[in-house]
Amino acid sequence: MAYIDGFVIAVPKANRERYRKMAAEAAKLFREWGATRVVETWGDDVPEGEVTDFFRAVAAQPDEVVVFSWIEYPDKATRDAVRKKMIEDMPVPDMPFDGKRMIYGGFETLLDR
Repeated sequence: MAYIDGFVIAVPKANRERYRKMAAEAAKLFREWGATRVVETWGDDVPEGEVTDFFRAVAAQPDEVVVFSWIEYPDKATRDAVRKKMIEDMPVPDMPFDGKRMIYGGFETLLDR
């Protein structure tokens, strides 16, 4: 089953196009290295919660949008190999967001319908 890396970040609204360009360049490399799918989404209908929410998770500021992204791999071994290449071979992009507030993790597929 597929293995997923998931990400949530806060991106300044003014940096939408810079983020899109950076993500497109990274996605090309991830696909070349073995990812089967790269999805980037720009928050459009993200409610604020009473206890917790996406905004609090990434300490989003009023001028920022929550971005939810995932990369799909055929399996964890491919993901691990891509992550290694990312660390060793990927040029460090000019990040249009504060990477210290990004949350991410690797996930085994439990259900895929």
